[in-house]
Amino acid sequence: MRTSATSRKHARPQEVYERLRALIIDGRLAPGTRLVETDVASRLGVSRTPVRGALQRLQQEGYVVDSPTLRQTRPTVAPLTSDDAHELFVLVGALEGLAAARAALGTPAERTALATELAEINDAFRAAAAAPRPDHGRIFELDERFHRCYMKAAGRRVRSLHDTVKPQAERYERLYVSMLTSELHTSVVEHRAIIRAIRAGDAPAAQAAVETNWRNAAERLAAVVAATGERGSW
Repeated sequence: MRTSATSRKHARPQEVYERLRALIIDGRLAPGTRLVETDVASRLGVSRTPVRGALQRLQQEGYVVDSPTLRQTRPTVAPLTSDDAHELFVLVGALEGLAAARAALGTPAERTALATELAEINDAFRAAAAAPRPDHGRIFELDERFHRCYMKAAGRRVRSLHDTVKPQAERYERLYVSMLTSELHTSVVEHRAIIRAIRAGDAPAAQAAVETNWRNAAERLAAVVAATGERGSW
């Protein structure tokens, strides 16, 4: 069914941005793909105007870059590189570390409830990672749930920054999770350190444990990216 001219004209810019970002995060628009406004508009069934705005916003956030190989620059889906992965993961770790520190300052009842929830998720994560035929989608979802739990304690500005940066890190997590399964036992141990610190109300230890988890994840991922080849780089 063809999209009507009316719906194309009245597409909301935020909706177009979210749909285009999802295509990039999920890998349906591969790293290095050149983005032509008319092609994107046709694919999404919208006019070029909201597409232009979405591409500009995605470029500001790092999902889209200008191709340096053309005389006339053209928006391109950002490549996946070791350096970029390391920068993103360390940044996410810094933001989530602030949230974990704040969570550790909660009341004893709040800390106990959160630690219990985190422990249950981590146990499920450990079991999923140790399965004979790991379900990589479930592993990704459980890891996301674990980190979202303590992110609830973050302040408004930290959450806003996290909402912008974290999906960029998800591009790497989704594409490379199957290659990191053998290393997930280390993540389980690192998660336990986060849980202990929050339960004990030790804010500095909680922040350090989260930052360590993400920093080590960055190093594990960078090694995989380097071994398998960067995607979409020039």
